[in-house]
Amino acid sequence: MQGGVCNMYEKICNFAPMMKKDTVLILSGGMDSVTLLYDSKDRVALALTFDYGSNHNAREIAFARLHCERLGIEHIIIPLDFMAKYFKSSLLEGADAIPEGSYADENMKSTVVPFRNGIMLSIAVGMAESRGLQYVMMANHSGDHEIYPDCTPEFVEAFNQTAMAGTYVRVELLSPFVGMTKTQIAMRGKELGIDYRETWSCYKGGEHHCGKCGTCVERKEALAGAGIKDPTIYEE
Repeated sequence: MQGGVCNMYEKICNFAPMMKKDTVLILSGGMDSVTLLYDSKDRVALALTFDYGSNHNAREIAFARLHCERLGIEHIIIPLDFMAKYFKSSLLEGADAIPEGSYADENMKSTVVPFRNGIMLSIAVGMAESRGLQYVMMANHSGDHEIYPDCTPEFVEAFNQTAMAGTYVRVELLSPFVGMTKTQIAMRGKELGIDYRETWSCYKGGEHHCGKCGTCVERKEALAGAGIKDPTIYEE
């Protein structure tokens, strides 16, 4: 990891619970962001979920709302309708457009929503400054780097510098999982007692997880690697 990215997890671990809450967290309702929510609950003042028209948005949003209500954390859902209208991605084109297989497969690049994190982070930074909060958190991890350019350590560092330069309060971006695997995140979730059946991963957004798309495959591998019995219901 580079520059300020390397000590991001340390910044979270060293946070004193008695301090004023200082963070906006981007919460999808998936495994990673829900784990980060619980790991950072003492400092999260506001969680933001973005409804950008993906196949699985509705499934994720329900879990994001559930966890914020449980923890007593303010939760705002922000519509980004224009992305589904103008952007090109299989995530925005219906379940049949989602490729199956591993993230190592070339066809998984079709699931990229162009500059999605950059757009969401820009809004989160504006919300943070509006509320006098110092940090924005996102839950990207090392498995995202190859396929999603706005999840890399280089992107995090560059955006952090932009956010600090573009705000009076010098809002900082924290990405504490950027050097961790999804299995390591699941292991942390196990320590925190998170029930992962209360999260959503599948890009197809059906009644149950499909078990075959890249994010379902990654979910299965992470839970197995963490020694967690998979509670997910998959399509037959």
